[in-house]
Amino acid sequence: MADAAKAKVQRLNRIAGQVRGVAQMIEDDRYCIDILHQIAAIKSALAKVESLVLKDHAACCVAEAIASGDEAEQRAKFEELVDLLERNRK
Repeated sequence: MADAAKAKVQRLNRIAGQVRGVAQMIEDDRYCIDILHQIAAIKSALAKVESLVLKDHAACCVAEAIASGDEAEQRAKFEELVDLLERNRK
């Protein structure tokens, strides 16, 4: 596994631990604001991983489609990105 992939997996494992921590906080009937702060931190961490994956996609998959000169492949990769952005906007 490449270093970049390992880093993403480590981030996701850390996020999984945070999620388990929030579940424990709820079970322990902790203060709601503390729980919400932890949820916000999880969302932020997930957004960072999402950004890294998106950057990898643009640097690798989209760049390869552009370099190939295949217009259909270029269009397909562009449409994938547009669809993703539209879904995330909702």
